[in-house]
Parts: sequence; C-alpha cells; structure tokens
Amino acid sequence: MGIQHEINDGIGHIQLDRPEKANAYDRAHLLALRAAFSAVTRSSSVVIISSTSPRVFCAGADLDEMKTATPDDARDLLSQAVFTEIARAEVVTIAVVDGPAVAGGFELALAADLRVIGPGARFRLPEVSLGIIPAAGGSTRLTSLLGPAIAKQVILGGVEISADEAIRWGLGRAGGANPAEVAWSWAEQLKACSPEARRSAKRIIDTVAEDASLLAERHAQAKLYGQR
Repeated sequence: MGIQHEINDGIGHIQLDRPEKANAYDRAHLLALRAAFSAVTRSSSVVIISSTSPRVFCAGADLDEMKTATPDDARDLLSQAVFTEIARAEVVTIAVVDGPAVAGGFELALAADLRVIGPGARFRLPEVSLGIIPAAGGSTRLTSLLGPAIAKQVILGGVEISADEAIRWGLGRAGGANPAEVAWSWAEQLKACSPEARRSAKRIIDTVAEDASLLAERHAQAKLYGQR
C-alpha cells in the first residue's frame, strides 16, 4: 500500500509500508504521505510516524526515480515541501525509528518534533557521496538539532550515527525493546496537555531563520542535478 494511516483515540498514526523498497519513497508516496498527514491532523493533536517493518524506518528517495530527476525537480523539491509541512504543523509529531533511517528517511525523522529510538536505529546522510546534498531539510535541521560539528561529520564525513549516539546526543529518547509502546505512552501524555500551550511552545521553539537555509538547499541541489 505504501502509506497507511489511522486515528486511535485522538492520536494519529502514519505507517510507511513499502518493505520491498525499504520504505523508499517516490513522488506518489510523498503525495500519499502528505494526504495521510492532512487526514489525521484534522482529528488529532499528536501524530506518530513509524514503519510497518521494525527492520527499517526509511531508505529515502527511490533511486530509480532519482536517476531521472532534473534541476527543476530540485528547485521545487517535493520531499522538502512535505517534510516542512510536517515540521511546521500545529500538531506534535513523534517519529519511531528502530531501523536504518537513511538520506531522506533521516530527513523525515528530523522533521518530526520528537523521536523515539530503538536499538536497531542507524542514521546516515550519504548524499555527498552521490554528488548531491541532503536537501529535504537535512542540512538545515541536523545542524539546528545537533550543531555544525556533528552535522559536518555526518554530511561531509559520511559518519553514521548509532542508536546509542543518537540518544546520548539528544536526538531522541530511548525506546528500549519496544519503541512503539514508548511512543504511544508519550503521545497519550502529550494529548492530555493544553493544545494551545503546545502550539504556543512549538511556535516559539521553532522561530528560527529556517526559510533561507531551506531555499539554499534547493538551489544547491538544482545546480548539482544539472552537473550530473
């Protein structure tokens, strides 16, 4: 199916469901993710994003589709637009990661407000080795969350972040043997809080000069696509 979604007692749940492609997304799946997110946020204040398979969170963009990507695709980058909608939504989002989150998959996890990390999680942004950059918000949000020193190690140096490192560095909280259960318990706590207080706090925390950085990602990616 690609994307599944439901609302359970006021909590939205979106599941990436393309195991044969390690949950890699193409344009159709991004549009399905956007539609699912729009649907669940109409009747929920907390949204959990997870995978139907514990072995992988998301492998990023479908490489078959990327082969035909053009500079125009990068200038109007759908993945960045969808992930930014998720990041800026008034609901609180929780990503459950208990498997590899690679390239755009890591960028999707970064777009969430909160992350629950299982022992099988790994995080990589290998785009530079492919002649492009993390342009779906990865260059911007990883730097914002963990600082330029770690962002350079991951993006320029190709360093993989392990589950233990991600927890120790504050990227997310430990999920133990059952990260999904931790996420649902957390979502229940968040649901009980004042919606207006949550929205106000999120707006204040997220008041950063992000737009210029995201625009720079798209421009750089368009140039790199044109040089392939």
